[in-house]
Amino acid sequence: MKRIYVQMSSFVKGRKAAGPVGISIILGLLSFMPRLLIVTFLSKTPEPPLEWWQTSVIYQVYPRSFQDSNGDGVGDLQGIRSRLDHLEYINARALWLSPMYESPMRDFGYDPSNITNIDPIFGTMEDFDELLADVHSRGMKMILDFIPNHTSDLHKWFQASKAGVEEYKDYYVWTDGNLTANGTRVPPNNWKSFFGDSAWEWVEERQQFYLHQFLKEQPDLNYRNPKVVEEMTNALRFWLERGVDGFRIDAVLTMFESADLSLNEPLNNRPGAELWQYESLEHIYTSHQPETYEVIAKWRHLADEYYQKDGNYRFLVTEAYCETIQQAMYYYHTGADMPFNFDLVFLNRTCGGDCVDRAISNWMTNMPIGKWPNWVIGNHDNKRIATKMGTEFVNAMNTLLLLLPGTPTTYNGEELGLTNIEVSYEDTQDPFGKRFGPERYHEVSRDPPRSPMLWDSTHSSGFSNATKTWLPVHPDYEIFNAEAQKKSEGVTPLKMYRDLSLLRQEATFQRGTFRPLLVDENIYSFVRELEGESLYY
Repeated sequence: MKRIYVQMSSFVKGRKAAGPVGISIILGLLSFMPRLLIVTFLSKTPEPPLEWWQTSVIYQVYPRSFQDSNGDGVGDLQGIRSRLDHLEYINARALWLSPMYESPMRDFGYDPSNITNIDPIFGTMEDFDELLADVHSRGMKMILDFIPNHTSDLHKWFQASKAGVEEYKDYYVWTDGNLTANGTRVPPNNWKSFFGDSAWEWVEERQQFYLHQFLKEQPDLNYRNPKVVEEMTNALRFWLERGVDGFRIDAVLTMFESADLSLNEPLNNRPGAELWQYESLEHIYTSHQPETYEVIAKWRHLADEYYQKDGNYRFLVTEAYCETIQQAMYYYHTGADMPFNFDLVFLNRTCGGDCVDRAISNWMTNMPIGKWPNWVIGNHDNKRIATKMGTEFVNAMNTLLLLLPGTPTTYNGEELGLTNIEVSYEDTQDPFGKRFGPERYHEVSRDPPRSPMLWDSTHSSGFSNATKTWLPVHPDYEIFNAEAQKKSEGVTPLKMYRDLSLLRQEATFQRGTFRPLLVDENIYSFVRELEGESLYY
């Protein structure tokens, strides 16, 4: 039996040959402790096709940072359209588009003031339609980020609700709060926002508090009002009518809260959590409420209406950072095709083979029978994998991402092995980071992994011809840019990623079984096998 040993500095070889072919991928040292990763494979004859979302690599594009087409220093829809060849190069067949909705940009689109319109900074609805048409002409799919939990405080619904207009009065979660002995109004409970401090904001005009589980500029919608459910269902229908292929449903865990607003959440005594922080409480009244699952099931029914009309499956994935694996697994029962799996996102350079095994087994052993796994190693809210794990482990992590069973999702730039950038306080854009001032902004700012995409060695790495881009361009752009990595005679993260994504098309990786093989502190290995195919091991 032939074996091919592939070091981190080599390509993945051994796509299906005439006879048995073996691959062992050995991935080197981390800090001073050797960690070895051996991947063993066995493949099989093709079976009936899976759905597109099961066979595709999902590629997350953060519009502000992908490509600027008009010279304002901010990425846009026409810019994305001009770079679709890159997605084809890495064999990403599904484009997940982060928010491009009309927004005051207090949270860069995750605070929509109109979820059925395009923000002018990104272009027009015509630009969107052209992008979608180009995506489809290449046989690719488009997934939109859908934000159901809240709107911007500048949304017309909130402005009307704040003014007490009857039709919109209960579109958001309002309360009188409590009256102290000295006549002061205070919040009704101790609930905290994700960004810290009270989740309640007083509005003088209405003489009530409103709930915001994120920024105060992001008031929570009231899903106990059937009109709100109808409005958001119609928003989904709007995009389905335009031809989108699926949705990532953002922050589903907080869509509902207890109907009893007098209930305080208990302290969880988490080490290191300060009392003002979200992490200091057990969120038993503000997350994962059972009514949430009913609304997602309703949206599944809507998506299936379109599937039945044209035979194109509409994909739904939920996003929720869960305290327990059981909470995450429940979303499989709501009609969502899968909940995003963040177990690999939180690995760091202290993690060895046994740690990797726990993260993978946690999902695989708890996943309901018949459901489909998925893997994510980075996104726009978390440190890049090269920063968390070290640049020497980029290829190892992309190997896990692309060759484990299930659907992989890649955040733009991870295929290049990019690290976080350093952002000065003066250049900081993240409103959450700015809240902490020049002394502590770097501890919480989400800007470092959001820097512009690196395309070539020209001005601003080909991202923009503007004098200044919305965030600084990576200082090592001449080394890490996509063009340089393609032209390099050696192996680069980009070329390794491309080879792995092509290897993933083999039947073994699409349908084969999975089991850990050799696992200890320094080694993580696994077997993918499918009866009747060439042998990879």
